[in-house]
Amino acid sequence: MNPALVPELSVTDWRATQAVLHTLGFTTKYERPDEGFAYLTRQGADLMIDQIGTGRDFDDNLTPPLGRGLNLQIRVTDAQSLYATAQSANLPIPLPLEDKWYRTPAGQEGNRQFMAALPDGYLLRFYQDLGTKTLTSFW
Repeated sequence: MNPALVPELSVTDWRATQAVLHTLGFTTKYERPDEGFAYLTRQGADLMIDQIGTGRDFDDNLTPPLGRGLNLQIRVTDAQSLYATAQSANLPIPLPLEDKWYRTPAGQEGNRQFMAALPDGYLLRFYQDLGTKTLTSFW
């Protein structure tokens, strides 16, 4: 199955970013070393990384931290174990592991989640679905 959306992240060192993504459970589907490019996947979540200044660039004014204002949410089956892996690898963790419930029109949806930063500053928010809660009105 081909995903409908595959983000491509411009990075300063594709090998370093690839290594961090491998630590976070991604595998390399294919790469083009001469272009500083890799396509990675993790349980149906796909990402591409492309080294700035190698191959084709779309913006030559990029400076780290990159991806400001954006975080990519990725569903996982065990957020707590992945969080422990990220901590053991000393990855920057801007959002520690938490259980968070979000209001929706039907009630609440829960996530066990944390956020890890890639070397250039891109944020990946890994979440485990905790299910839904129906809200009852007191009125």
